[in-house]
Amino acid sequence: MARKKGIKRTCLVVIMSMAVLFLLGVLVGWLVRPSVAVGDDTGKLLNIEKELMSEMKAENIRTYLRDFTKIPHLAGTEQNLRLAQKIQSQWKEFGLDKVELVHYDVLLSYPNETRPNYISIIDEQGTEIFNTSLSEPPPEGYENFTDIVPPYNAFSAKGEPEGELVYVNYGRTEDFFFLERNLSINCTGKIVIARYGKIFRGNKVKNAILAGAKGIILFSDPADSCAPGVEPYPNGWNLPGGGVQRGNVLNLEGAGDPLTPGYPAKEYMYRYKADEGAGLPRIPVHPIGYHDAEKILRLMGGKASPSSWKGNLNVSYSIGPGFIGTHSTEQVRMHVYTNNQVNRIYNVIGTIRGAVEPDRIIILGGHRDSWVFGGIDPTTGAAVLHEVVRSFGKKHKKGWRPRRTIIFASWDAEEFGLLGSTEWAEENAKILQERGVAYINSDSALEGNYTLRVDCTPLMYRLVYNVTKRIASPDEGFSGQSLYDSWLQKSTSPQKKDLPRINKLGSGSDFEAYFQRLGLASGRARYTKNDKTDKYSNYPVYHTVYETFELVERFYDPSFKKHLSVAQVRGSLVYELADSTIIPYNAQDYAEELKNYADSISNLAKKYAEQMAAYDVTFEHLYNAINDFTASAAGLHQRVKNVNYKDPMAVRILNDQLMYAERAFTDPLGLPGRPFYRHIIFAPSSQNKYAGESFPGIFDAMFDIESKDDQQAAWEEVKRQIAIATFTIQAAGDTLKEV
Repeated sequence: MARKKGIKRTCLVVIMSMAVLFLLGVLVGWLVRPSVAVGDDTGKLLNIEKELMSEMKAENIRTYLRDFTKIPHLAGTEQNLRLAQKIQSQWKEFGLDKVELVHYDVLLSYPNETRPNYISIIDEQGTEIFNTSLSEPPPEGYENFTDIVPPYNAFSAKGEPEGELVYVNYGRTEDFFFLERNLSINCTGKIVIARYGKIFRGNKVKNAILAGAKGIILFSDPADSCAPGVEPYPNGWNLPGGGVQRGNVLNLEGAGDPLTPGYPAKEYMYRYKADEGAGLPRIPVHPIGYHDAEKILRLMGGKASPSSWKGNLNVSYSIGPGFIGTHSTEQVRMHVYTNNQVNRIYNVIGTIRGAVEPDRIIILGGHRDSWVFGGIDPTTGAAVLHEVVRSFGKKHKKGWRPRRTIIFASWDAEEFGLLGSTEWAEENAKILQERGVAYINSDSALEGNYTLRVDCTPLMYRLVYNVTKRIASPDEGFSGQSLYDSWLQKSTSPQKKDLPRINKLGSGSDFEAYFQRLGLASGRARYTKNDKTDKYSNYPVYHTVYETFELVERFYDPSFKKHLSVAQVRGSLVYELADSTIIPYNAQDYAEELKNYADSISNLAKKYAEQMAAYDVTFEHLYNAINDFTASAAGLHQRVKNVNYKDPMAVRILNDQLMYAERAFTDPLGLPGRPFYRHIIFAPSSQNKYAGESFPGIFDAMFDIESKDDQQAAWEEVKRQIAIATFTIQAAGDTLKEV
């Protein structure tokens, strides 16, 4: 009995000793805990990322581009539906968890099949003595296609207006100001003709309407659509004289489907009447090629234009109104019979469900629809998206699953006003606002072949720079160097010469609803031209029949190495956002940019120093808010450095703060007159939808302020917009503070 008691006593002593040693170990571990992140997953991330990127092949992208551009695939057509079904089928084969076709019924716009659109010159009796071309001369090998839509501007109003012609240069706000204020030329009741370039075509139409014009003709001038020393297609990549840029002329301001602005175009949704839709122009619009434009402009009389208004046609570029000499009694007549109709469109939505945080979503999306074959726009981007999906799907088949959910999207009807992407964003707005981490755009992979171009939120600057340092440059003369190296040498930041240039997000592609309305951190990357030497707008054959597979293979990227680099950039961004334990955003870069944007807008205001003093306008509080945001951002990133990766609650708290940082800059009331643009720091310029503007509310309030009749009211609005920006930045900074 005594022996048994002794054994029990010994066991008790051993157990107590072990317990004491364990507690001592915990205490020592706590006291000497590391001051840096525990469980940093950088090594694992880089290994998986390397596998994903090395799986991507240039030859696959070439094959997809050839396949997707075999036939025209305009939104709302059977051909585009068949392409959507093919993509859906292949994404399933690639190994995604789920791939769906999601449809919407939206307002689209097509030429009348029996009454073609054209422009004519008429004599005193109304007889047509000259007519513009009804179609583009097809490129070699494409002569037998019967489903090529003729050149037109989607959503133009119908009509046959007649009148004198006025040349309005690019149709910018400042161009119309110049006509009115410097030359006393009134465009009311006139037909105006503007060259493509500088701004979104819809802004040209809006400006013409505001000026009182009853119709507008758009043309591509060689100065803006032909590079010096390059042959027209097919012998080179310049625009032929019969080539015509198609495109929509809506002024939707982020509204989505014109008949269901703000809401998804599903069967149950209330619709406005077709002629009451959002953003529809009230005047006829029609595009022509530069051969036809030259014949019309050669007849122009009236006042001479300034040298900056002259393009490269063999004409005087006289402004008008009206024609010269024996043609003085002749006028222009427009013939526009375009029909607007509700058609069904289809998005392809593929998903890889996240393993740890399935309720957090990263989207990689790009559109599929094109005006004709879409050789560059959008199919270089669609082919890149396809290869990224294949790579991720193959890795997923082998058992890998990202931390967060990835959604891949092939959008429809982008060319008609970003409709497919916006409708899906509207239908899923509540989910995306609560769970959306990022949106990466996959539109055209190139618009030139000179260097990389990136537009993104400042939250992603550091991520973009890090990713491009791990990707090989495809540029000649940069063998063995990174994409970052060639990008830095060819395009440096205006503010920091030791960093590559990154641009502000404007609009013109499918990221708009996600960034400008919902506040998801967003970015896009593609190859671009050399802006220092190549002054033509977009790329020369933009939105024409000449955007073919052969154009890309022969002139833009024969090896498809630049396509591959773009695929790797987009894929790496998606991967790191989806699989990093801590979302790789940097709010300190945002703080720095806020200071730069404030400097820019305050410098713009310096020419109004007297008025600002008189009306008590100051940027002092705005700068104070930026300083507070800067301090909060620094504190956040110190906590990121010190976080214990093994503490799921600490990780989740930081990730939520990082994820919602972009959302904190949105205002549910939106910008004045533009309620679907809700980002207070960034918006498409009100003068050019393609360009991004910082502090858009302040900028718009100050635009042309000296001409406003009520100066008191005008400057009160400036003060109001500064106050809104100040509050927004202060509140955004508060979201970054420690909980």
